[in-house]
Parts: sequence; C-alpha cells; structure tokens
Amino acid sequence: MKRITLYMICGIALTLSLNSCHIYKKYQRPDVATEGLFRDTVSLTDTLAADDQNIGNLPWEEIFTDPALQELIRAGLEKNSDLQSAMLQVEAAQANFRAARLAFLPALNLAPQGSVSSFDGSKATWTYNVPVVASWEIDIFGRLLNSKRNAQTALKQTKAYAQAVRTQIISAIANGYYTLLMLDKQLEITEETSRLWNQSVETMRSMKLAGMLNEAAVVQGEANSYMIAASIPALRRQIRETENALSTLLYQAPQSIKRGTFESQNLPDILHVGVPVDMLSNRPDVQAAELSLASAYYSTNIARSALYPNLVISGSAGWTNSAGSAIVNPGKILLSAAASLTQPIFNRGSNLARLKAAKAQQEIAAINFQQTILNAGKEVSNALYQYQSYKEAHEQRVQQVASLEKAVEYTESLMKLGTSTYLEVLTAQQSLLSAQLSEIADSYQCMVSVVSLYHALGGGREIEEQSTK
Repeated sequence: MKRITLYMICGIALTLSLNSCHIYKKYQRPDVATEGLFRDTVSLTDTLAADDQNIGNLPWEEIFTDPALQELIRAGLEKNSDLQSAMLQVEAAQANFRAARLAFLPALNLAPQGSVSSFDGSKATWTYNVPVVASWEIDIFGRLLNSKRNAQTALKQTKAYAQAVRTQIISAIANGYYTLLMLDKQLEITEETSRLWNQSVETMRSMKLAGMLNEAAVVQGEANSYMIAASIPALRRQIRETENALSTLLYQAPQSIKRGTFESQNLPDILHVGVPVDMLSNRPDVQAAELSLASAYYSTNIARSALYPNLVISGSAGWTNSAGSAIVNPGKILLSAAASLTQPIFNRGSNLARLKAAKAQQEIAAINFQQTILNAGKEVSNALYQYQSYKEAHEQRVQQVASLEKAVEYTESLMKLGTSTYLEVLTAQQSLLSAQLSEIADSYQCMVSVVSLYHALGGGREIEEQSTK
C-alpha cells in the first residue's frame, strides 16, 4: 500500500512538472502571412522600390527638409497634448513593471502590538510585541514570472502607443503644412487671374467703344470676373481654418503659421519601402498588436499557474515581554518561521474555466495581430500607388497648363484682331485657371502620398537603443 501511494505521489509530481514546463517559456512570434503585402509595387515605376532599405527608418528631418516645417514638428513633439498624455501612460506602466519585479522579493512589514490588562482591581499589566513580519512567495510554477513578463509587455505596449501618437503628430503637421502651402499657391494664382480678368474687362470695354464688341460680351466678362473674385474669400477662409487646426496640434492658441513656399518643397524621388518583415519592427500599431498577443500569452500562463500549488514562506523577528502566562521585563527576542503549501482542489473547476477564457483571448489577439499586418500592407500599397498615380497626373497636367497658356494668348490676340469671339477667350481663360488649380492639387497630393507612405512604414518614431529587461 505504501509503495502504491509513493508511486501515485511520484506520478502526480511528474505530471505537474511536465505540464508546468510551458509556463516558463517566453512568448515567440507565431507564423504570420506577409507575402505579397505590397502587391506588385516594384513593377509600377522606377521611383518605387521594395528592397532592404526603408524610408520609414529615416529620421523625419531627412524627409521633411523645409526649415519652417521642421520647426513646427519640433514644437508639436514638445507640446502636443496627446503625446504628453501618452508619455504619462508610459510612466504609469513603468511603475507597474517595477512593482511586478519587486514581487520576487520578500514582503517586510512592521506590526507592533500592545495591550493592557487588570484582573479584579489589580495593577494594570502591559504587554507588547514588536515584530518584523516577512512573507515570501516561492515562484515554483511561474505566477510571479509571468506577471512580471506581462507587466513588461504592457510597458512596451504603452511605448508603442506613444510612438504611434508621435508618428501621427508628425504626419498631421506635415499634411497641414502642405495644405497651407497649396492654399497659398491657389490663392496666389486666383488673385493673379482676377487681376488679369479685370484688365481684360477694361480691354473689352475699350473694344466696345471702338465697335469691336457688343454689350453682351462686356457683361459676360464682368460676370466671370466677379465669379473669380468671389472664390478668393473662400480660399482665405480655408487658410485661416487650416492655421487654426495646426495651432491646435501645436497646443497653442489659433495664430498665423510661419511657412515657406509651395515651389521650394523637396521630397524624396526614390521611395524605398523595404520588405514586409521590416514593417513588423517599424509600425507602432503592428508592435502594439503583437504585444497584445504576448500579453494574452502571459495571461494564459498566469491562469495556468493557478492550477498548481502555491508555496509561501513567512517568519517574524522582534521583541516581546509576553511569555505565555508570564510577563518578563525587559523583553526577549521573538523568532518564528512557517511555510504553507496551498493546492487548489474545490476551485479547480473555476480555475480551468479562467484558463479556457484566457486561451480564447489569446486566439483573438492572434487574429487581430494578423489583421493588423494585413491593414498595414494595404496602407503601404495604397500610399505607393497614390504617389505613382498623382505623379503621372501631375506630369500630364503640366503639359495641359502649358498648352492652355498658349491658347489664352492666341485667342486674346485673335480677339483684338477681330477674328475671334469673346466666348473663345472666356473658355480658354476658364480652362487655364481650372488646369492651374488642378496642377497644384496634383502636386499637393504627391506630397501627401509621401507623408502617408512615411507614416504607413512607421516613420518618425524614436528608436530606443536600450530595451527594458
């Protein structure tokens, strides 16, 4: 009988040992699908490249070289309220991680006690205990270890969130800045066109007096002049609203934004996107999704460790004058030690249920991780193709503007000679203005596509040289 009992104990111990081995393993990234995330962007044009380089690894100062824009980005990274809140979350996670590391150390508490008693009117008797109580949980089955790793993962996740906020701020400021430059240029062209239209109206009035045009042509010219002039206040309103939005990003009151010119912008001509595996280490949202999976993995291990015994060693040391029924003065040294081993029995079912729930959450986190990677690939693919399409459109638009400028010049000359009508001049000038505004919009979209690609590749993040251990 004793031999059977010994075999059972050894079998249980062996089973616990084998089942608990998984608890000590660190998280390892599962296999994820990354092939073809960017589609066939390499074949689109020579300006797009997918190789071992990645513009997302470049500092934002090398992408956005405009001094005024760099000044705005620095101010945004220093003052933006969202980024400040994210950094405070990092500090809170750091404190939680330190607390998890300290859980491995014994807990020490000073627990002084005192009492006074008197029996049948006798002299009061004072007793006291001044012990220092220590309690130390021996982490046999990895509960504390996985709690520490979970806290470390949470810290990394908050840092990834802060990095995501940082990249978003850089992109938002750059987009707002380029929007301002586009509106400035459109306002400049519209004002110049309005000025030329006013001159044309004066010319048409002189030609009417000379009998070369009728009143209908002059009135039509005036109407178009007013139409162009009416679009100027709307552009100025958009400029003010964009400046106010940028000021909010910079955590300051609405004010005028110092800026350069639309023509002076210089963005990279060759856009390297790297290989899909680079995205896993660059994009903060992908990092956060994987860290969420790692956290779920460690939470599963914590739930699994609840199925195994819990060993706690406790003890106390101090002074006391209470020796059972006697009281001694001065007090004597008090020493005690104890150990307790707790094995869940009746609550094993609830612990198994918690483990099953933790495994389900881990599977959900794995699905979310894969979906985040797919979304990241979609964003990169979209940004690459947008840049290519707007670049091609801009090249064609430049030629269109050049042709329309000649058309306006020719029709105006012909009208002065009496061989062309005011309608032809009107049509040519309207087409030119529309093409000029579209050319600026296409060039702006090229800039925005570079910003979107830089953001999609995790650009603008701070690269830490030291990792938390």
